[in-house]
Amino acid sequence: MLERSHTRRRAKTSPHSKPAPSINLLYCGDRNMRDGLLISVLSLTKHTRTPLHVFVLTAKVSTSTREFLPLRESDVEPVRELISKHNPQGSLSLVDITDLFEAQPPVANMETRFTPLCTLRLYADELECIPDRILYLDTDIVCHKPFEQFYNQNLDGVELAAVLDYYGRWFFRQRYSHMLPDYFNSGVLLLNMAEIRRTGLFARCREMCENKWMFMPDQSALNKCVRSKVIASHRYNDQRRFHSNTVFQHFTTSFRLFPWFHAVSVKPWQVEEVHSTLHLHEYDDLLEEFEQHRAAQVQASPVTSSVAGSPSGSTDRSPDRSFERPLDHSMNSPINSPINSSTDYPERIYENE
Repeated sequence: MLERSHTRRRAKTSPHSKPAPSINLLYCGDRNMRDGLLISVLSLTKHTRTPLHVFVLTAKVSTSTREFLPLRESDVEPVRELISKHNPQGSLSLVDITDLFEAQPPVANMETRFTPLCTLRLYADELECIPDRILYLDTDIVCHKPFEQFYNQNLDGVELAAVLDYYGRWFFRQRYSHMLPDYFNSGVLLLNMAEIRRTGLFARCREMCENKWMFMPDQSALNKCVRSKVIASHRYNDQRRFHSNTVFQHFTTSFRLFPWFHAVSVKPWQVEEVHSTLHLHEYDDLLEEFEQHRAAQVQASPVTSSVAGSPSGSTDRSPDRSFERPLDHSMNSPINSPINSSTDYPERIYENE
């Protein structure tokens, strides 16, 4: 049983570490993530000259209703070429962790709204190739400004740095010894893997996902099991709207009140919807370059690179679901800067005692 413990607040921001000679990045998913991976990495190359070392975890996963196929080297080769062109010292490593996943699958959460692939990052501590400092990003994260200040922050004694969840912060409290929100979104996580391995954070999260059903399995487990964390400014994971100081924008589901209450879910590779629904044009140059890359891939391999269910050259940028195969078609299978808005909070470090 998980014990709740007291927390304490450290008011001052920890000093930054020396700039790292390279930036380590972690992504996870199956073949449906190809477009998101390309856009996200492409956006990062626009805001740093430091070499990028990208680690992509993938796996073949089957549930009672769906099958998810792992990424292939041919799927990530365009991203590898992009990284090398940005800085020849950069690299991309594709790591198939099907064996690790099958050895300890999130049994209680295989059929949630969110695919079981979202838990792949929780196996990173089992991989020797994963460095001690690494920045995890969801594939619907787009970089808008330089991010090295966030990446190089001091993580001594903490497991991770994250940003409050825009909606969840109002409804969930992991620590009741204070009234400040502490429930974070897991789309952007700066991970101290040395500390995570020492404390067993990911191991505890895997065990929880294996035995307890949760609506958002990996995010809920991380929030419940983390022992010490840094809460950073909203601009490092802007989840609802773009702001002028946004560093990472997270294209996650949000809600609108007008003209009626409705959910809005637009991903960055859905270029037309980014313009028509979000009325967002800050990434036009980036998305134009993305479309050029995609067109080149389609031309080079029209069968495997075209969007499923769409003719070659279609503007439909929704995820390629040809690789997510339903097994039963009768069943329907989801730091800190000065405070600039009411959604921003001073950086805080929480530590369990």
